[in-house]
Amino acid sequence: MHNRPAFELLHDPFLTKGTAFTEAERQEHHLEGLLPPTVETLDEQVERVLNQLDRWDNDLERYMHLRAVQDRNRTLFYRVLTSDPERFLPLVYTPTVGDACEEFGHILTRPHGVYLPVTSQGRVKEILGNWGSRDVRFIVVTDGSRILGLGDLGASGMGIPIGKLALYTTCAGVPPELTLPITLDVGTDNEEFINDPMYAGLRQKRCDDDTYYAFVDEFVQAVQDLFPECCIQFEDFSMNHAAPLLAKYRDQVCCFNDDIQGTAGVALAGIHAACQAKGESISEQRILFLGAGSAGTGIAELIVESICVETGMPREEAMTHVRLFDINGLLVRSRTDLAPFQQPFAAEAEPCDDFVEAIRSFKPTGIIGVSTVHGAFNEQVIRAMGEVNARPLIFPYSNPTSRAECTAQEAYEWTGGRVLFGSGTPMPPVEHKGRTIKPSQGNNVYIFPAMGMAIFATGARHVPQEAFLTAAKSLAEQVPVSYFEDGMLYPSRAEIRAVSLKVAGAVARTLDEMGLNRHKAADWDARIAELAFVPEYR
Repeated sequence: MHNRPAFELLHDPFLTKGTAFTEAERQEHHLEGLLPPTVETLDEQVERVLNQLDRWDNDLERYMHLRAVQDRNRTLFYRVLTSDPERFLPLVYTPTVGDACEEFGHILTRPHGVYLPVTSQGRVKEILGNWGSRDVRFIVVTDGSRILGLGDLGASGMGIPIGKLALYTTCAGVPPELTLPITLDVGTDNEEFINDPMYAGLRQKRCDDDTYYAFVDEFVQAVQDLFPECCIQFEDFSMNHAAPLLAKYRDQVCCFNDDIQGTAGVALAGIHAACQAKGESISEQRILFLGAGSAGTGIAELIVESICVETGMPREEAMTHVRLFDINGLLVRSRTDLAPFQQPFAAEAEPCDDFVEAIRSFKPTGIIGVSTVHGAFNEQVIRAMGEVNARPLIFPYSNPTSRAECTAQEAYEWTGGRVLFGSGTPMPPVEHKGRTIKPSQGNNVYIFPAMGMAIFATGARHVPQEAFLTAAKSLAEQVPVSYFEDGMLYPSRAEIRAVSLKVAGAVARTLDEMGLNRHKAADWDARIAELAFVPEYR
C-alpha cells in the first residue's frame, strides 16, 4: 500500500515541487527514495523542460509535452509559459491548439476538466459536483460546434477551454486552482469523428434545439448553485446559438462570450490605436467586415457603441459607419435571409456580391476578416484598400493560421508598407524596405484574461459592455507610439502580463463605478497585483 499523504503530495499538480523538494521537505513528508537525490531549483527544472521541447520535431508534439507538464506540475508549467510568452502562447493556444483539437481523440492521455454529455440531462448538478473543489471562479465552456475556424469538432473541442484557462493564468495571473474547463457534449455532426474509433465523445448527431437549450440552462443553473461566485465564459459556440445564449444570460448571471465580446474588444483597441497613428477620431472610421456571424456583429456593435459614447453621435448615424459582407454579399435591407442578430446591421444600400466593389463603394478605412476563408483578402482586395486610404487598416482575424484572410507579408507588400495591421493568429516577421517588422497580433488574448482578473478582483455580478469599451481603450493606450510607423497596433506579446494587469485595473475601476462589485479596494491596481498568481514554489 502507498504512503498516501506522501504519494498524493508528490502527484498533486498544485502542490508538488518534484525534484525541487528540499532534503528537509523530503524527510518531513516521507518523500525520500521517491525522487532522484539531486535537489533542483525551479529554474533548473525549467531548463530541463526547454531542453526536452527542443528535442521534439513539431509544435503538436511540443503542445503534448507542455500539456503533460501542466497535468504534472502547475507551477513549473506556468513558470515555463511566463518565461517567454511570445514563444509559448502559440504552442498552448492558437495556432497549435487547432491541430491539437483535430487530433484530440488520438493524443488524449490524462482527461482534464469536466465533460457533461447531453445524455446526463437531469443529473448535471450531480455530475458537475464531482469536481473536487467548490471554489471555482472561472469556467470556460464550449459545445465544440465552432472550434476556431475549423467547425464542428464535438467533444474534441475541449482543447479550447483548457488552452483559454492557461492564458487566464499566464497573461493575467488568475490563480489556476480557481479555473475549470468544461465541454458540453451535445453530439457532433462531424461524420469523420463519429466514425473515428479514437473519438472520445458521444457518437450521435447534435441534439435538437429544445433539448439543447434545456441542457444549457440546466448547466448554467448548476453552476450558480455549486459555484456562486463563478464567471462563465462561453467559447466557440456556433453562430445560431452564441448570440441567443449571450442575450439570455448576460443580465442573469456573471458571464460573457469571448468570440463576440472579447474579439470585439481587441478589434476596437486596434481601431483606437489606428486613430492615434493617423491623428483621427473614431467617428472618422468606416469599417467593412468580411464575415457576418457572431464575431462580426459583435465587433460592429462595440464599434457603434464606442462612437456613440465618445462623440455623442446618434446610434442610427453611428450604424452607418459599419457594413457587413457574408457569403451572400453585403447585408442590406432588401435581403430576406438574415438572422435576427444580423438584421440591425442591414444597410440602406444596393445589393452587392463583390467584396472589392463593396470597398470601392463604401470606401472603408478598415476591413476586418472574420470569415475563416483563407486568402479572402487577396491582392485585389488589399490594393483596393490602398487606393482609398493613405493608411488602410487590414485585420485578418480568423484563426488558426490556415484560415487567415491574408498574411502580414501580403498586407505590407500590396500596400507598399502603408498598412496598419493586426492578425488573429501569430505571423512570422516581415521583411520590408530593409527592415524586419514583427506583425501585431490582434488576438483576444489581450482582453479575456484581463477581464477575468478584473472579475476575480471585484467579484463582479455581471459583465457589462462598458467593461469591454474600457478594456479596448486601456489596451490601445499601451501601444508605444514608435510602433505606429511600422503599422503595428498592439503591444508586444512579451509584455502581455504587464499589459493585462493594467487592463484589468482599468476594467475593475469601471465595474466598481457601476456598482457591480462584491469586493472593495482603495487601489485596484495594487489589489490586482497582490492577487495575481506568480509561479513560484512556496
